Amino acid sequence: MIKQLLITIFFLQICISCKTEKTADTIVINGVIWTANSEFPIAEAMAIHSDTIMAIGTNLDIQKLKGEFTQIIDVKSKFVTPGFIDTHVHLLMGGNSLLSVQLRNADTKQEFIQRISSFSQGLEPNQWIVEGNWDHTLWDGELPSKDWIDEFTDKNPVAIYRMDGHMILANSAALEIAGIDKDTPDVENGEIVRNEIGEPTGILKSEAMYLVLNKIPAMTALQKQKAIIKAQQYLISNGVTSIHDVDSLGGFEILKKMNANNELNIRVYSADPLYNWESVSNKEKVNTKWLKNGLLKGFVDGSLGSHSAAFKEPYSDKPEDSGILTANIDSLKTWISKADNYNLQITVHAIGDKANNTLLNTYENVIRSNGDKDRRFRVEHAQHLDQNDISRFSDLNVIASMQPYHAIDDGRWAEDLIGPERINTTYAFKSLIDANTTLVFGSDWPVAPASPILGMYAAVTRQTLDSKNPGGWVPEQKISLEQALYAYTKDAAYSSFDENIKGTLEVGKLADFVILSDDLTMIESEEIKEVKVLATYIGGEKVYENN
Repeated sequence: MIKQLLITIFFLQICISCKTEKTADTIVINGVIWTANSEFPIAEAMAIHSDTIMAIGTNLDIQKLKGEFTQIIDVKSKFVTPGFIDTHVHLLMGGNSLLSVQLRNADTKQEFIQRISSFSQGLEPNQWIVEGNWDHTLWDGELPSKDWIDEFTDKNPVAIYRMDGHMILANSAALEIAGIDKDTPDVENGEIVRNEIGEPTGILKSEAMYLVLNKIPAMTALQKQKAIIKAQQYLISNGVTSIHDVDSLGGFEILKKMNANNELNIRVYSADPLYNWESVSNKEKVNTKWLKNGLLKGFVDGSLGSHSAAFKEPYSDKPEDSGILTANIDSLKTWISKADNYNLQITVHAIGDKANNTLLNTYENVIRSNGDKDRRFRVEHAQHLDQNDISRFSDLNVIASMQPYHAIDDGRWAEDLIGPERINTTYAFKSLIDANTTLVFGSDWPVAPASPILGMYAAVTRQTLDSKNPGGWVPEQKISLEQALYAYTKDAAYSSFDENIKGTLEVGKLADFVILSDDLTMIESEEIKEVKVLATYIGGEKVYENN
């Protein structure tokens, strides 16, 4: 009775400004609607006019807005949430990976080799094999070698990524095109991995990757569009209605064209490289409901799995190595400061504790020199933090943009690399929230699945993929389901200055919502991963249905 009264009061409050003659285009009824509005968290029904929510409240009150042509969506007590916002996606790379060889779950050396062999058989000579997203920790930890695949890829150059994007395997054909042999020196902030006699194995780390990657022919406009369309289909099937594309790879012009032709089925916030700040500052600004730019992304280090994340102390399993700072810090500060003066938003990749500390110091220096304003600096990943740096996120109003699925993946082997002490502040979701940091979630797709459902499961349970941590890996850093939901909705919208148009189900906001098979708030945390996306709506239009 109290719940019903509250919903009715809520409806009356928000309908004061509603014009009584306006009827809804669409009405959603009989739902458990989680609004992400802390004042009125649950509603039964929602009315939509055009692409916007016009009212939300009880079934009885909302149906008063029904007109002759109103569409009724009876969700039959299913759980409805705001559309999920994935704050870290590589859109073109992800779409391209769906069209390439699938290595993400190849869990033996033999399976890895067989998949590449099978894929290569249908290719034209000289056609590159790219993406891949392999993970050597799924087998015995041995890094792959060009010798594994040269026999059947002699006519096709290969440059396939490790799943974290900071290491590639190149075959002999690709190495030859790049001019890499035993006499090629290592590049700054990168490594050409060599065997015992100095011959390149085909593994290239960090900056060394670009010796080969820069030789790959650029994607055509048609190839890019095909990849984006494929990526859209995958993302909306997971309930994702908005993404932050942190690696546009020249895809923005394609996105603009698709937007103009009403071909975008997902809302995109597109990032440019930080070092291009000057050209971006002079570029046309786009800020529509479907597409906008103005985000810049930089890098400070590499990744944990490739031993290129920068730490203050050496790796536990490689005491001679503490990772790589991939950025010139003076240049980084200059780029951030200049871009900030043009009111461009900055986000920077930082994984190791040294990288995060270096970035926070840089942000602090820029804030001090440029003065206070609502800039919303972000750190992408923020994976391994010094205890003393956790409170600095909130102190500096820096947003932690993290990917929870990585925690249950890395948790299988991270302690071997950095030891038992440093893992206590690894993927420190709870510590960051307790310190009043704005925490937002994404996937890093195609490095990890673009599934907010799996992301929430990871953040709430921290049960690693090998099932060896049933109570959670570093369980002190588990967070609540509601906190995880906010990180994919309301807070994610805030992280892109979009909190006034999306992220919650409220009057005046875009009608982006997801219908789920189960009430996330009523099931056991271990069951979250089994929840299905039944339908995805963007702007009140159904863009995906699970048949």
